[in-house]
Amino acid sequence: MESKIKICILGNETINDTSQWENVISKNSNVIKWQVINLCAYDWLEKIKDGNYDLFLAKPPGVTQRFKQLYDERLYILCNELGAKVFPTLQEVLIYENKRFLSFWLAANNIPHPVTWVFYNKEEALNFINNHKNYPIIGKINIGASGKGVQFLNSKKEALNYIQRSFSKVGLKSRWYPDFKKGNLIKRMKNFTKNKSYRNQRVSIYKAIYNESQRGFVILQEYIPHNYEWRVVRIGDSFFAHKKLKKGEKASGSLIKEYGKPPFDLLDFVKEITDKHQLYSQSVDIFESDRGYLINEMQCIFGQSDPYQMLINGKPGRYVMIEGEWQFEEGDFNTNESYDLRLETALKLYREGKL
Repeated sequence: MESKIKICILGNETINDTSQWENVISKNSNVIKWQVINLCAYDWLEKIKDGNYDLFLAKPPGVTQRFKQLYDERLYILCNELGAKVFPTLQEVLIYENKRFLSFWLAANNIPHPVTWVFYNKEEALNFINNHKNYPIIGKINIGASGKGVQFLNSKKEALNYIQRSFSKVGLKSRWYPDFKKGNLIKRMKNFTKNKSYRNQRVSIYKAIYNESQRGFVILQEYIPHNYEWRVVRIGDSFFAHKKLKKGEKASGSLIKEYGKPPFDLLDFVKEITDKHQLYSQSVDIFESDRGYLINEMQCIFGQSDPYQMLINGKPGRYVMIEGEWQFEEGDFNTNESYDLRLETALKLYREGKL
C-alpha cells in the first residue's frame, strides 16, 4: 500500500486564512496526511524541521506589508536553504501582493505592462512630477487587492500632494473598513453577525490595515484608458478568462463581469509568459491598448465572487491546449474557490518532479 503524502499548509497571521486548503485536503485524507503551520509564528522553523514534509502549500498574507515581507523571507529560507517543494512557487509568492516587486520583475523580463516608476527619494519623485505632462497618473499602495490603495491623480497639484503624503510621518493608508458599496452587503452583514470565526477574522484584518501605512517610497504608474480589464486565470493546464468591467474610474474591484469567448491570442500571451517562468497558479489582469496586451496585476492567490471563472454560451468550463489548439471543456473546475483544482495541480507537479 502506497504511503500517504505528508503535506504542510503554510498559514499566516490572519485567523482561519487556510480554510480552503483545509477543505480540499480533508476530502483527500485517504491519501494525504497534513498539518497547518503558521509561517509567521516564532517557532515556524523548529516545527517544519520536525515534520519531514513532502510538500508545502502556501497561503501568503495579503493584508500588511510587514507580515508579507516576513512570510517571503521565511519562504525563501524554506525553498533555497532547506530545498522544500512549495506550491504556489516561491517566485509566485514573491510577486503576490507586491506591486513594487512586480513592476521590477515585469521590466526585467521585458513583459509588456504600464510604465511604472518607484521612487525612494522624495526629491527625485518631486522632480519627476514637475516634468511630467500626462494626467491622470496612478498612485498605488504596494499591497492591497480589489483596487484598494489605487488613487487617480488628475493633476500636477494632486500628484505633488500625493508624494508629500508618501514621504510624511503619516504616510499613505488603504481603506481599512468594509466596502459598503460592494455586492452581497446584507449577506456579508448577516455572516459577520452570526459567524464568530468570520467576524474575528474580519476584525483582525481591519485592525491590521488601520495600523499600517506606507511611507518612505512612492509607486506611480501611467494611466491606460480602458472600459474593462481581462482577467485570465491559469491553474496547471487549465485556463479561464472573463472581462472585469469598469465601474467609476476602474475595473479592479468592481465585481461587474462579462463572460464570453476570449481571444485565443490572449490565452497564448498568458501561456507563453507562465510557461517560461513556471507559474502554475496565476490570475493575470490585462489591459488592451494600442501597444497590445499590458499586464496590470499578477496574483497567485485571487478572489472569486462567482462559482466559476468563465462561461462560454452560458456554460462553465475551461480551456486546455491540446495538440497546439485551444479546446473548451465544459465542467465545474472552480469549486472551493479553485482550491480543489490547485491541489490537483500541486500533486501532479510534485509527482512529476516539477516543484
